[in-house]
Amino acid sequence: MMEQSRRTEQVLLVQRLKRLIVSFVFCLPMSLLGLLLMLLLIYNSFSVFSLHLVPNQPIQSTLSPTHLQILHHQTSTSSSVSDSSLLLVVKETSLGFIQKQNVSSTRIEKKTRRFKRSTELTPAITQRLQVKSRQRFQTRVKSLLSKSSCESLFFMTWISSIESFGDRERFTIESLFKFHPNGCLILVSNSFDCDRGTLILKPFTDKGLKVLPIKPDFAYIFKDTSAEKWFERLKKGTLSPGVIPLEQNLSNLLRLVLLYKYGGIYLDTDVIILKSLSNLHNVIGAQTVDPVTKKWSRLNNAVLIFDKNHPLLKRFIDEFSRTFNGNKWGHNGPYLVSRVITRIKISSSSDLGFSVLPPSAFYPVDWTRIKGFYRAPTNESDAWLRKRLTHLRKNTFAVHLWNRESKKLRIEEGSIIHQLMSHSCIFCNSSSLHLS
Repeated sequence: MMEQSRRTEQVLLVQRLKRLIVSFVFCLPMSLLGLLLMLLLIYNSFSVFSLHLVPNQPIQSTLSPTHLQILHHQTSTSSSVSDSSLLLVVKETSLGFIQKQNVSSTRIEKKTRRFKRSTELTPAITQRLQVKSRQRFQTRVKSLLSKSSCESLFFMTWISSIESFGDRERFTIESLFKFHPNGCLILVSNSFDCDRGTLILKPFTDKGLKVLPIKPDFAYIFKDTSAEKWFERLKKGTLSPGVIPLEQNLSNLLRLVLLYKYGGIYLDTDVIILKSLSNLHNVIGAQTVDPVTKKWSRLNNAVLIFDKNHPLLKRFIDEFSRTFNGNKWGHNGPYLVSRVITRIKISSSSDLGFSVLPPSAFYPVDWTRIKGFYRAPTNESDAWLRKRLTHLRKNTFAVHLWNRESKKLRIEEGSIIHQLMSHSCIFCNSSSLHLS
């Protein structure tokens, strides 16, 4: 009887406890009731969906080369594909989520098949485009040379934007045609071969002067020279272009190969012509002379005058391709021509049929003293200036202006540069060509 009464008391106690809990819950505010329910749901979520992961080695990408090719193709050909969508493709294919792996693989395989079908024509299309580009360069140059009676053939390269081509660069062309009105100029430039470039050159063409701005076809120009293999290595990424802007070194190489294949005169765009160059053949200019030995110590490649297929040009091109260094300024330009001719070890240069002209021919003023050519005469400098001008007009064919040092200098009235420009101008009423 005592045991039965104890059980009855326990049952009554449990019932009272239940009533108390129910009463307590119903007496709570709704916000607390909601909080309790939320905690209950969170607990259930952790208990049902939590996974105990075993640490693994870092997962390496399982992208096949074909998949990587597709991604590369998408990145390079479609600007509409965002970085985030490409990242998603990489994650799905490399991590291989269990539920999406088959779908992702199927999708990639379809893209692979489509990509293969689309690229089956790529070699043919690429070859066709290359042929068109080659024919365009070859045909336009050939047309200029055949239809025009070019007494002298000039080459220039412009590697910068068309916006940076200013009055001083334009004046180089002006001085060229001042003394070579029947000459032809081929301006090799990516930026100039357009409507705007034609407009800039219109004052010359309106006078009947022959100027051809044209984009370079490097594959065609470099073909059958040692520059061809150098260019292939560069395109394949097996040759580092270095820290020097590649355009500068391409310009150094272009001038050599163009002269080798066509012959003629190369000029930098910071040169003022003072007299005709037509009687010069196979010459290069010295930049500096040793004060003791009176022999040249450095040459420069801002002005080059050579016949077609000249053997010295071939040596220059071979030296460029063999010893290219994109990290040293001047290594592939002025220092290159100096190295090659020093190596020949002949003073008269008669074996290869070329001459080294003294600095007065093209480089009458060093880059460290170019500022003096831009200054107006004073009472103290007037006599020196008149003497300098007399010497220039007698001994100098062209003046290299060292644009890196002089481009920000103001051309003062009465200065040497001002008077030289007055002597070499065609559009002489254009004050912007004289004072700036």
